[in-house]
Amino acid sequence: MYYTMIAAAVLPAILLGLYIWRKDPHPEPFSWLFRAFLAGVIICLPVASIEQYIHFMLFGEGEPTTLFGSTTMAFFVAAAPEEGAKLLALWLLLRKNPHFDEDFDCIVYSVFVSLGFATLENIGYVLMSGEAWMSTAIMRALLAVPGHYAFAIMMGYYYAIYHFVDPSPKNAAKVFLVPFIAHGVYDAIAMSGDVNPIAASVCTLVLIYFCIKLQREASRKVSHLISINKQR
Repeated sequence: MYYTMIAAAVLPAILLGLYIWRKDPHPEPFSWLFRAFLAGVIICLPVASIEQYIHFMLFGEGEPTTLFGSTTMAFFVAAAPEEGAKLLALWLLLRKNPHFDEDFDCIVYSVFVSLGFATLENIGYVLMSGEAWMSTAIMRALLAVPGHYAFAIMMGYYYAIYHFVDPSPKNAAKVFLVPFIAHGVYDAIAMSGDVNPIAASVCTLVLIYFCIKLQREASRKVSHLISINKQR
């Protein structure tokens, strides 16, 4: 049973990683993709510690009980430290990477960093869900892990625009702000049901709709960078 739970937690990241790797016009070496994935795994523990510290500073030992509180938690306890750590890991990975030479590389490495983070996070959620592990694994495979994937697409896309097209302060800000906002909105919708159980079912439908829109936007970003690479 234990190995089945681990497999269920890891499989979504593997499938999404293979998908974006196959999209790459000039695939990156597996050794560097593994480094990116491992970097995402490594940042999980320090990010968890930072999140606990921010949570304590904002809410003490309790949990938010209002929509404002859950939204604050979504953006500043979850989204900000997670996307900030992913961006730092991506920057450290790319700055001395001899294979980093085209736009789409930014998306590929960003996705693998994010999937490394999402994999360890997903394992934790699935293992801690007890008898409900299967429903947890299915819901996170459909929403949470693809969410991390889409946030990474946004980060990689604007990293590429900043690095290869237009190194303006506006584009530099978008590298962090766009995935941060997308992640914050995702978590705010997901957490709102915890403080307002009456609206929980509505929040689930809104979250599914938001995820569909998010994946469509991510797909457009992927297609755009592929077209840019083909033009060069």
